[in-house]
Amino acid sequence: MKKLMITLAAIVALGASHIAQAADYKVDIKGAHAFINFKANHLGYSWLTGRFNKFDGNFSYDAKNPEASKIVIDIDPASVDSNHAERDKHLRSADFLAVDKFPKSKFVSTKITDLGDNKLKVEGDFTLHGVTKPIVIDAVKIGEGKDPWNGYRAGFAGTTTINVADYDFKSAWVGEVQLELLIEGIKQ
Repeated sequence: MKKLMITLAAIVALGASHIAQAADYKVDIKGAHAFINFKANHLGYSWLTGRFNKFDGNFSYDAKNPEASKIVIDIDPASVDSNHAERDKHLRSADFLAVDKFPKSKFVSTKITDLGDNKLKVEGDFTLHGVTKPIVIDAVKIGEGKDPWNGYRAGFAGTTTINVADYDFKSAWVGEVQLELLIEGIKQ
């Protein structure tokens, strides 16, 4: 009986060691393999596009259990870059991002739903301009695998739309802003 119990315990332990667990990834900002872009309607005449040059983050991901995944992204709003220095200065001002008063923005996932075909619904809390609101990011897993430097990577793309009036902007005439996240992480 004692041998049977030891054998069963060994089988359970061996089986448990093969259960996939979420791997932790660091967003690859050093290699510039991640981007946070934005697009806003400019007075109804055209599109203003840009990006945030400074951000950091990490995520956990398990292809066999995407619902257990988590993501945290920290954004430096002062790094806004619309390819126009004077406009960027205005975007950093109290009229828009007010970076002196609100030097950080953040996204923290609260729920991830696997929609099949590498599509994910990522729900979370987004803090911008000192206000935190729930948002939904429509995401897709681009791929994962070994890289040429003996590492392992996973990459995702996602989009969401926010209304700046929800974040107490002084100049809320901008209306909706589309965000595009291209995130590639290196397994830790």
